[in-house]
Amino acid sequence: MTRIAVVERDKCNQERCGGLLCAKVCPINKAGQDCVYEGDDKKARIDEALCIGCNICVKKCPTDAISIINLPEELNDEPIHRYGENQFTLYNLPVPLFGKVIGLIGRNGIGKSTAVKILAGVLKPNFGVPGQHADIEALIKRYKGSEAQAFFEKLKNGMIKIAYKPQMVEQIPKAFKGTVGDLLRKTNERGDAEFNRIIDMLELRHIIDRDIGVISGGELQRAAIGATVLKDANVYFFDEPTSYLDIKQRLKVAKFIKSLATPEKAVMVIEHDLIILDYLTDMVHLVYGKENVYGIVSQPKMSKSGINTYLTGFLREENVRFRDMPIVFSAKPPFEVERDSLLVTWPTLDVRHGDFHLSATQGDIFKHDIIGILGENGIGKTTFIKRLAEISAETKAGELRIAYKPQQIAVTDQPVSEVLAEAMQYELQLMKPLELHMLMEKTLSELSGGQLQRVIIAGTLAKDADLYLLDEPSAYLDVEQRLIMSKVIRDMMDAKGKAALVIDHDLLFIDYISQKLTVFDGQPGRSGIAHGPMTMEKGMNMFLKDLGITFRRDEENHRPRANKLDSQMDREQKSAGKLYYTG
Repeated sequence: MTRIAVVERDKCNQERCGGLLCAKVCPINKAGQDCVYEGDDKKARIDEALCIGCNICVKKCPTDAISIINLPEELNDEPIHRYGENQFTLYNLPVPLFGKVIGLIGRNGIGKSTAVKILAGVLKPNFGVPGQHADIEALIKRYKGSEAQAFFEKLKNGMIKIAYKPQMVEQIPKAFKGTVGDLLRKTNERGDAEFNRIIDMLELRHIIDRDIGVISGGELQRAAIGATVLKDANVYFFDEPTSYLDIKQRLKVAKFIKSLATPEKAVMVIEHDLIILDYLTDMVHLVYGKENVYGIVSQPKMSKSGINTYLTGFLREENVRFRDMPIVFSAKPPFEVERDSLLVTWPTLDVRHGDFHLSATQGDIFKHDIIGILGENGIGKTTFIKRLAEISAETKAGELRIAYKPQQIAVTDQPVSEVLAEAMQYELQLMKPLELHMLMEKTLSELSGGQLQRVIIAGTLAKDADLYLLDEPSAYLDVEQRLIMSKVIRDMMDAKGKAALVIDHDLLFIDYISQKLTVFDGQPGRSGIAHGPMTMEKGMNMFLKDLGITFRRDEENHRPRANKLDSQMDREQKSAGKLYYTG
């Protein structure tokens, strides 16, 4: 059995434990050997050769900094990379296949980006020995007889040229100064005709002369994709290419990226939107393990089977369970429940901001309602909920109390403990499922995007309010966290007897969380019209009719899956007027 010990350096704090408590309680240390000792940085170190896996140090550590993991017996391979002594370890690699789009699915902090960086040549693997570097010959030998061997041989022989779109596109303005056109022209290796075709395909022409530092997140994402594709490459890596994009843009970008996979080109994608991942990819690798501790890349599976396996939480071939409960969806729209406790009625709205005009008819929100809000970017969704937050609506109890989680979260040096002061009373509803205890010693500025999102949402849901307005709560969250977050929001509304309005672009997330929908249409940047609240079936039909796509339900777990355009199923559902629920 392979055992690894990981000490998360940012969590290890001798002041909290009274001076290396883990060393004091270790039975091997008590017997006279140094199994747990102090490193040069004053953080704990663990000798994995001496460790017996008793987990006493794990249980005693007050900051949850230590993980002792007995890896699956079926895992016979040595690590592909380890970041340092007692640090994150990755096992196995996914393999790009020419003519295919290969997807990676898994939690944040589990090695997906590390794997892509190794394949892209950004990170040199060390085969689990920090300080060493494996050359291309070692990789070929390591993967002899597999698809990976062929990939690394082509890489060695100069037959592969790689283009890589990183995850954090918001960092681009810090590294590059100039206009969108300057960025695209700098990377363009495919000539003027392809340059013009790609900027039109990605709808970048209207911002071509804008400074890269002032464009929106969605525009920046599309510019980053354009800059990647304009390189004369034959293997493309895209790390979360749909972040900041609305559903219409996501489908367009997915179709564009899918078109890149030809017999001469390979594409690999990391994506947390399961509908887009399913729509975009031919095959997927599951990446499982424990966040910030270790990750294992599974063998490839056909996309449908791989995503379904991920949702069950059990890899049959590897005999590994990585989630306690399977995730299933409803085959039919939720029953329309008659609510008898009106929370608030918003009036007819007519809002103007400069050249933008938003209108909405009167709508009712009842206690226990969770209303999803769908629409393109720039069509007034955020303006709508901000306006609701400003309305001094009256209920029987007095003023309507509103808790609002904005789309753009201000990052400050405020302690997480202050933000979560009220959330501490919701141990089972918020603190435990969102894994917040480990963040209590940090400030907001020290958190990752996903951690910050979880903290702010928990702080919002813990407030004593009647109506909760949540703008893009799934942003920065991985697949697991999105589904956990949807359950947390639902449970909190049920427990409190309150209501929530939720804006999001992940259709699977909206499907999982919502009981009703409000749908926006109009002209982005100029006008928006809000329709609803209405039933899920009516709302989804209205929304998808505008997109021109249909969804079927997977027969195994009932998750929504996009139909191919003009397929028999697509035509039948459009003819029947059932674009989303077919049951």
